[in-house]
Amino acid sequence: MAAVVGFEVLRRPGGYAVQVLAVAACYYAAARLGLLRELTVEGAVVTPVWPPTGVAVAALLILGLRCWPGVTIGAFFAVLSVTDLRPDVLITVAGQTGAPVCAALLLRRAHFHTDLGRLRDGVALVFLGALTATLISATVGVGLLVVTDKLDAASFWPVWLAWWVGDAMGVLIVTPLLLIVSHARWPPPLARWKEATALVVVACWLVPVAAYSSISVLFLVYPLLIWAALRFQLLGGVLCALLTSVLATVAATDGVGPFAGLSRIEVMAKLQAFNGSMALTALLLSAVITEQRNTRRSVEKACQELVEVLEHLTAGEAPPPRPQPDTGNTQGGPRPNGPP
Repeated sequence: MAAVVGFEVLRRPGGYAVQVLAVAACYYAAARLGLLRELTVEGAVVTPVWPPTGVAVAALLILGLRCWPGVTIGAFFAVLSVTDLRPDVLITVAGQTGAPVCAALLLRRAHFHTDLGRLRDGVALVFLGALTATLISATVGVGLLVVTDKLDAASFWPVWLAWWVGDAMGVLIVTPLLLIVSHARWPPPLARWKEATALVVVACWLVPVAAYSSISVLFLVYPLLIWAALRFQLLGGVLCALLTSVLATVAATDGVGPFAGLSRIEVMAKLQAFNGSMALTALLLSAVITEQRNTRRSVEKACQELVEVLEHLTAGEAPPPRPQPDTGNTQGGPRPNGPP
């Protein structure tokens, strides 16, 4: 998101309007992608992964809560692309806006860092941003279907569960990727390009085999996720999870591979269980490894500074002045825990 809309745009005339429109456009584009694959549960059409919620949460964390009108505009046109303009559309849009806004508020309250450099950041994103805040959109959306007699009351919970998990998966898969991109250095370092190439080759071969094989071998992707997380931290783990989720969703909606011969509800349950456990594994494992590496670098830096101080004291010299930490943001954006 930050690569599309720079933080410096706020200093230009109409910069806020540009950000709002950019968020709306990204939300709408993500919605169109999500609608490419649908499943029917109890007569209601749902998406196994709803990327716009993840886009909205990332935008609110990176650009600030003031860009929430962009989420509303994008949600409005996304809903209009699948239904006619009616009064209940506004209620659905309110639920789609309220969920990511609530997620951003909860994460700010938990002192969330957008660089995802700590385990607590990954846990907060999972339980506050993905599992808690998305209760709003699922409850409002499915409740409105029941109130308007478009869904039987007896079908509320199956459809609600599918809606909730779809929104949560959007946050678990899309939001970390956009947050990583916002903090990435360009061009990226090529220190381990050979291993990265090998990982891509293995992933492009193994993931389709696991997703389309008539034998249920989806578990084969977990060693791949562990490899990606261990060697390439968040970027590797999230990209691998994204590829796996996309191919598994395509296989599920086509009813092939390990999803062949199952009812629609069984397909949804199996797909959501797999996507959820896979995304949780990639995100939390990557966060743990990143935090450990950051801690090790901090300890090594402290030891190096201590050695320099001891060398100066032994020589009878005053220790060199320590550089003050940079409390700002070199990219001109908000601090890691979000804008005020």
